[in-house]
Amino acid sequence: MNMTYEQFAQIDLDDPFFGSLKDDYREFGEWFGRKAAEHAFVSRGEDKTIEGFLYVKVEDGAVADVKPVLPALKRLKIGTFKINAHGTRLGERFMKKIFDHALAAGVSQVYVTVFAKHAGLIDLLTRYGFKQAAVKQTANGDEAVLVRDFGSITGNIVADYPFFRTEKRQYALLGIYPDWHTRLFPDSKLNNEPPDIVKDVSHTNSIHKVYLCGMEGLLNLKPGDVVLIYRTKDQKSSAPAHYTSVVTSVCVVEETRNLSSFQNLDEFLAYAKPYSVFTEVELTGLWKNRRYPNIIRFTYNAAFRHRVTRAELLETVGLPADAYYGFLPLTLEQLRHILSLGKTNENLAIN
Repeated sequence: MNMTYEQFAQIDLDDPFFGSLKDDYREFGEWFGRKAAEHAFVSRGEDKTIEGFLYVKVEDGAVADVKPVLPALKRLKIGTFKINAHGTRLGERFMKKIFDHALAAGVSQVYVTVFAKHAGLIDLLTRYGFKQAAVKQTANGDEAVLVRDFGSITGNIVADYPFFRTEKRQYALLGIYPDWHTRLFPDSKLNNEPPDIVKDVSHTNSIHKVYLCGMEGLLNLKPGDVVLIYRTKDQKSSAPAHYTSVVTSVCVVEETRNLSSFQNLDEFLAYAKPYSVFTEVELTGLWKNRRYPNIIRFTYNAAFRHRVTRAELLETVGLPADAYYGFLPLTLEQLRHILSLGKTNENLAIN
């Protein structure tokens, strides 16, 4: 399942997906019709029915139809957000789209109104730093007004997402083979890869990733450390690694573990399966043969707008050509240089 950006006029309001929204908001059909020329993010199942829908818009000024009134600011409003949960963490993929859109628009806050009965949605939003700031009273009932303030950094890796601190941290390049790269980092897909490579599965949708490897030094990383994802050369390509090996993404470490820290296979599978590119059969094999004993769990904070090539790493950043790029520690200066070359949003990194 791919996420697409579709015009309202091309979306079928009679899709059963919208039934609960029509029940919650008596004016939903009329509102939907007024949005005919606008766009929303949509995910569809194999039968083309809608599984997820997100509409956002940028607002300036005060939010005056809530109590207390929210003062004038540039905000991103989540106008409509609904998913049909089916165990693939599609909600997290939509959350990433919300934050990507907010960063691109340069807003100070994101807000949404939601009925208390939608506990799953409220849990998802609060996990990523949303807090109730007001109440909206309408003919449809009272809704909580949840706000994510981009000016407030808590020190919690998930609640602060996608922002991260760079002071008093470690920084490194982490090499990942092309076969696994796009499955883990859908927004960092290379331009020459087919769009259907991004599937509707947990490890693709999730903001959180689990990766198994054998690289030495990985277990020295601590929560909050910053990792840049280095997509290694595609062995099927005849092009030199100088231009095909690229840094594509910035991530933040949640934790590192060794396979020996799990009591049994079931505990390991429960931890790794939802966020790993490996299947249960593959994970079981890895558990038995201990080929990749080091495990890193991290958040997928942003895709680079410009993929930084190995040539740029060597010639511009000054990284050594003979270094091991599977796991390569960086200095803060090198990290900042690569983030700048990657044209990442300058507000992501908090000093």
